[in-house]
Amino acid sequence: MLDKKQPKYPPMALIKTWVWMMVESNVPEINEKGRNNLIKSFGSLSNANDYISKVLNK
Repeated sequence: MLDKKQPKYPPMALIKTWVWMMVESNVPEINEKGRNNLIKSFGSLSNANDYISKVLNK
């Protein structure tokens, strides 16, 4: 049974791609797209960072 209280986030591979786009890309449009995708999925970059830290520290 699905737990409706747990938000459904994208796969970690996609999240890592968005972080790469935001941090490593020298193309402003790609940088912005990565940032916007994270914000759209998590509500804020802070929430994205918290989730990534939690998953990677398991």
